[in-house]
Amino acid sequence: MTPRYTVVATDLDGTLLRGDLTVSPRTRAALALAATRGARHLVVTGRPAAGCRSLLAPLGYRGLAICGQGAQLYDVGADRLLSSATLDRDVVRALVARITEAAGPLALGVVTAGLAGEFLVTPGFGERVRHGWRLVEDAAGLWARPVEKVLIRSRTLDDDSLAALALSACAGLIGVTHSGEGMVELLPDGVDKASGLAAAGHRLGFDAAGTVAFGDMPNDIPMLAWAGHGVAMGNAHPELKRHADEIAPGNEEDGVAAVLERLFP
Repeated sequence: MTPRYTVVATDLDGTLLRGDLTVSPRTRAALALAATRGARHLVVTGRPAAGCRSLLAPLGYRGLAICGQGAQLYDVGADRLLSSATLDRDVVRALVARITEAAGPLALGVVTAGLAGEFLVTPGFGERVRHGWRLVEDAAGLWARPVEKVLIRSRTLDDDSLAALALSACAGLIGVTHSGEGMVELLPDGVDKASGLAAAGHRLGFDAAGTVAFGDMPNDIPMLAWAGHGVAMGNAHPELKRHADEIAPGNEEDGVAAVLERLFP
């Protein structure tokens, strides 16, 4: 029997991955089961391709990945960036200034373009500089190279409020999304996980109706809306749950596997 879904699209953090950044044996088995039924697994993540290089290969993933919230198509097996979109730095700097006027001082981070991209942050972006982040004391240093996305944080506004304010300030000029705690992102206009999936579908020959998608944060809303069946994890942001066709168990409870085992019996 031909399966209803030929593509399984999964976010990574908070969805496919457990808190320790591993995929459970049950979830691996469920993805393998779906593959035997002819379904392709596609990773769709806010992580840039540069940040996926060391993460996806150990998981055994070798296919196409949609990275950077849809801005990049990355061939993991070939370690090759097939397409990417960058921000207009002059435009986004002006918009960051506009958001700052309304929100107060912001801590900033940027992801620079390409497979050699870096995560640059200003002081105050986090309680500590994480592995792989590079601290830039002067914010002007953020804009020296092409930028794929900008991340903003406020000490006075919660993430949802900051995202709403940024969306109002940037409407029609660049994209705004909320991908995780302290991760309000500014993206090239028209870029989201749905646009990335559609671009992958054009290359690989699949459509929205044949796609089941899994996510946990508001940045996954476009993907779940695009897909034939959208699944929010049990640990998902309330706003995503309102847009989902189904709510699965959480990422620590093998939620992706629970749904796939039903869809691909």
